[in-house]
This record gives sequence, structure tokens and C-alpha cells, in this order.
Amino acid sequence: MVSAKDPREEVIQAWYMDDSDEDQRLPHHKEPKEFVSFDQLAELGVLSWKLDADNYETDPELKKIREERGYNYMDVCEVCPEKLPNYEQKIKSFFEEHLHTDEEIRFCAAGSGYFDVRDRNDAWIRVWVKKGGMIILPAGIYHRFTLDESNYIKALRFFVGEPVWTPYNRPHDHLPARQQYVKDFVENDVANHAVDAAA
Repeated sequence: MVSAKDPREEVIQAWYMDDSDEDQRLPHHKEPKEFVSFDQLAELGVLSWKLDADNYETDPELKKIREERGYNYMDVCEVCPEKLPNYEQKIKSFFEEHLHTDEEIRFCAAGSGYFDVRDRNDAWIRVWVKKGGMIILPAGIYHRFTLDESNYIKALRFFVGEPVWTPYNRPHDHLPARQQYVKDFVENDVANHAVDAAA
């Protein structure tokens, strides 16, 4: 029996990155390519949806997610040379490896971009989010962002309460949000694998 295609595949793809220091906006696939499944992302705490980017004001699924997760704040951020003040500086700062003490929620309403996250072994996974894709990065995960070669993304940003966008550049392992992330998604998985191996 053929399993139904996950609709998220149309708007989100993920893969392990190569070690090249070429332009950060290139795909940076390994050779051969090594893709990462939505289940693998979820094991790292990275959640994802395909939503209606053309009708996000009235999309019932987005409304439901916002209500369930308490996202009462929303704004729109356009990242491109024409729209973002201090563009070059901002793009460099987004690509510095960092974490936040709250979730990072991004819904791509137009364009596309790369959200890179660390796996449990500290390898980079590149998550390509296109129009209609929404991802949530958990508090405490080390990550970074860059545009792709299209040089444009329009992203909706959500937050619980008043927004705090403070990035803590690596290393910030002492922060409670990082320690909780390690406990929930790194050590927890190591323990589960140990149980599986013993079974």
C-alpha cells in the first residue's frame, strides 16, 4: 500500500548540510544528498505545517494553532535588500548560530528561506521553508537563518505575550531554556535509544 504524500513536502524540505563555506544562500546539499524527514525534525522539537498563505488572516487551521498555543502577538517581517534596514548587517546577524529563550514561530507568506538547526550530534540540518510553510523552533535549540538565492521572504512572526527577539549567540549552554531543551530532546532521546538497545 502506498502511503499518502505529506502535504508539507510541497512547502518544507530538510537535509543535512555539507561543510562548504560557499555562499550561505546556496542549498549546501551533501553528496549524495541526505534528506531529513518530518519525524526526524519533530524528534528535535521542530514542528511544521502547510497552511494557506494567500488567506492567512482567515485560515481556520492557523487560527486553531494560534489559539491552542497562545500566540496572541503577530507581525510581518520582510527580509530583502529593499525592505530591511541595515540589510547586510542583519543577514550576517541572523546567520550567527544562536538560541532564544522562547519558541521561534515563522510562517512563510511569500518567498522562501533556510532555517538551519543542529541535530543531537551537532550536525547542521537545513530546513527550506517556502510559501505556505510554517515552522516552530523550540526554545533553546541552536539555529540560524539565511535567505536562499531568491533573496526574499515575507514571514509572519508569532509570540506568546509581548515579543522578545533576543538572540543568545553560542555558547549559551548555561541558560535554563538550553538546559531544558537538552533534557527534553537530547538526553531523552539518548535514554530512549539505550532502552531500545537493551530490549
